[in-house]
Amino acid sequence: MPPMARPAYDAATQMILKQLYLPCLAHASYVIGDEQTGTAVIVDPQRDTEQYIAFAAEHALTIKHVILTHLHADFVAGHLELRDRVGAKIYLGSAAKAEYAFAPLGDNSVIEFGRVRLRALETPGHTPESISIVIYDLNASDTQAQAVLTGDTLFIGDVGRPDLRAALGWSATQLGGMLYNSLHAKLLALPDECLVYPAHGAGSLCGKALSKETVSTLGEQRRSNYALQPMSVEAFIKVVTADQPDAPDYFNYDAVLNSQERPILDETLNRVGPMPLDSLLALREVGAHILDTRNPDEFAAAHLAGSINIGLNGQFATWAGTVLDRNHPIVIIADPGRENESARRLGRIGFDHIVGFLKEGLNTLNSRPELISFTERVSAPYAADLLSSSEPPLAVDVRAPREREQKHIARSEWLPLNHLTRDLEKLPKGRPLLVYCAGGYRSSIAASILQGRGFDSVGEIAGGIAAWEAAKLGVQTAAVP
Repeated sequence: MPPMARPAYDAATQMILKQLYLPCLAHASYVIGDEQTGTAVIVDPQRDTEQYIAFAAEHALTIKHVILTHLHADFVAGHLELRDRVGAKIYLGSAAKAEYAFAPLGDNSVIEFGRVRLRALETPGHTPESISIVIYDLNASDTQAQAVLTGDTLFIGDVGRPDLRAALGWSATQLGGMLYNSLHAKLLALPDECLVYPAHGAGSLCGKALSKETVSTLGEQRRSNYALQPMSVEAFIKVVTADQPDAPDYFNYDAVLNSQERPILDETLNRVGPMPLDSLLALREVGAHILDTRNPDEFAAAHLAGSINIGLNGQFATWAGTVLDRNHPIVIIADPGRENESARRLGRIGFDHIVGFLKEGLNTLNSRPELISFTERVSAPYAADLLSSSEPPLAVDVRAPREREQKHIARSEWLPLNHLTRDLEKLPKGRPLLVYCAGGYRSSIAASILQGRGFDSVGEIAGGIAAWEAAKLGVQTAAVP
């Protein structure tokens, strides 16, 4: 899925500020350009960098600099790709440590080109090396900041969570105190009119209450953002660390990978090619993940037994990083023509251990019907009849805690998808299972995992709890323990 390009900041000036938003990772990256000198800076790029290079070419810009506001945990950034492809110089916060050469940016470090000035602020808290980038359009003012790129320090409606570096020796209390100071002493000192551009929006696991909006003003955030209201540092740490979503295991992996010298994405994609069925089956026997990236409806109708469904039409990379084991090779089954997209999107989170894709996709199985399986997807009314029968299946809710608290099907077992492989022993193998989520995307992932782990009778409620409510069937609410 290509990123959605946001409008330029002000086409009438010689400064260009373009936000590019990638919905599947809820990730915003930025191009800052000066038309006078033909210079561009890319901030927090995704790993597949073609769109930045194309945008620069379209506007007669040369990408000379690439800045990471921090060592991201939820995706692998494209700084090395831009260094190797166009010769861009890499900048990190002065507290960062990395294997590759970079220029450190401390408080009030300046990068200036033409009529554009970028001033760095050290804003630790989400991570110890986090920085924010204050942008000045010198045609408008050389003292008044027009915008600030806040990375994961300040979101629209939220702030960056300070609990993601425990494995690297940083406690949430330590980083939470740093975050409080960064917000109040640094960012809130900027003028209310200053535009706020964060690195993520709603759907990111780097916070708990991110807005769907991807730009705001500092004044609006001062008024409406729960974490910026007057409170002590102790109260701030308590409220910011409460009820954070579980972070996938791959977050620590990506944070470390972003500090390392590693192969660029093109090298990974060049290794991915078509594979005959017999080779795929041999890899399946030694533990390879067979990843089917088709839509859940297609997967339910027919799929290779033992394959895992994570459809490209949802938060593909996040769920792949959550449920797949990085120590196992991956073979892709995709709709013909979408194999490279599947591999590229895995590469965005550093899952480079892809050994190939099934040649001709599922069509290869036409002559091998014994290898084909299916998942029954039953309507909500029929599911209700089954669940009220004398020998009912067990309904399994794989949604997140907040969703469960708001509403759930009575007598259903709650096993969030991100805990499924860890807690499989909670489910009985001798009883039919009926899996549901909000709309059917996560239930397909869960059902495919259960089938692959030896649960013989696994179905789904088609359309999830949304279809259940649409059929006027009752739900319950309860606090999650």
